Amino acid sequence: MTKTKSKISLKKLLTPKQWLIVIVVFAAMLGLFTYTFFWPNRIEGKPFVKIVIKKGHTLNQVIDTLYSKGIIPSKRNMKIAAYLLGAEKNIVAGRYEIPNSISYVNLVLMFKEGKCEQPVYVHLYDGITLRALGKVLNDKLFIDSSDVVRLATDQIFIDSLAFEQRNNLSLTLNSLEGYLLPGDYYFYKDTSPNEVLRKLNAKFVSFFSENLKGSSVIPKYNSNQIITMASIIQGESKKSEEHKTIAGVYYNRLRLGMKLQADPTIQYALNGKWRRLLYSDLQIESPYNTYKHFGLPPGPINNPGQSAILAALNPEEHNYIFFVADGTGGHTFSENYRQHLLAVKDYKSKIETSVTKTN
Repeated sequence: MTKTKSKISLKKLLTPKQWLIVIVVFAAMLGLFTYTFFWPNRIEGKPFVKIVIKKGHTLNQVIDTLYSKGIIPSKRNMKIAAYLLGAEKNIVAGRYEIPNSISYVNLVLMFKEGKCEQPVYVHLYDGITLRALGKVLNDKLFIDSSDVVRLATDQIFIDSLAFEQRNNLSLTLNSLEGYLLPGDYYFYKDTSPNEVLRKLNAKFVSFFSENLKGSSVIPKYNSNQIITMASIIQGESKKSEEHKTIAGVYYNRLRLGMKLQADPTIQYALNGKWRRLLYSDLQIESPYNTYKHFGLPPGPINNPGQSAILAALNPEEHNYIFFVADGTGGHTFSENYRQHLLAVKDYKSKIETSVTKTN
């Protein structure tokens, strides 16, 4: 009985003509909705567009990027589609290759499902040389290592890097050795050597500029000399807690008119082939041989890390002028040659004891 009344009531609810109008309006709205959110958006003149969504980017930031790249014609429609599909807080970071003729719905689904390329983690250790840097980039990003070294010594490319900033730092470079800040980076696999070197140099310029003010060695030493000193400090010790002490030793030697006699500069002169040095190695003719030539070598011998750079900018004040390995990875520092000889004797004794125990 109730069902019959319900059916009769439903039929009498609208006239056939009114029902037709409802159906037409509904169909029109459905068509408009489909056209708006499912119809492909054309990207003029491009088969695809690449965009990078960084971790932490908001929906509005993503939409602004899409709009500025001409991928979407309406910010509002993109936002509605994102909210309807529950993607406003579920966008996956990465680099996306947006194909031409993609709808708002498919675009949102692409971001929500993370159909993108993830960057490759690259660690560049403190003290890495240009050659070693080229090898790491070849292993991680398949970049030709020779292209990296060539570009890093290309004068036109060097002159194009942060010119005004480098001018403020009083740098005249013929190589980027020393001016590429080591650390942890993320790059995409098709990143060019140009992009990589620009990023590493920009990081260096930023860090060095921020810490240049208040340096205790300015203006006695220019920026190139400071970075050269930092690279020697880096080459001498992996222990960051020693860097300022080592810096003080070398600045003391320069102040007293002594030769630096820094082993890492000899290693560099030997084309970076790190090995136990022989007495004959100390006799090689090279501007980087600090056993033969006074003062600092012409330029950096590696790319020093932040600790070594800070040490070169603000060395520890003391009276040490000698140091030798202590057998534990650190060094023993001495104020005079007599103390130094005792430290050397102690080091040799430790080495002999270690060899005896091993045998």
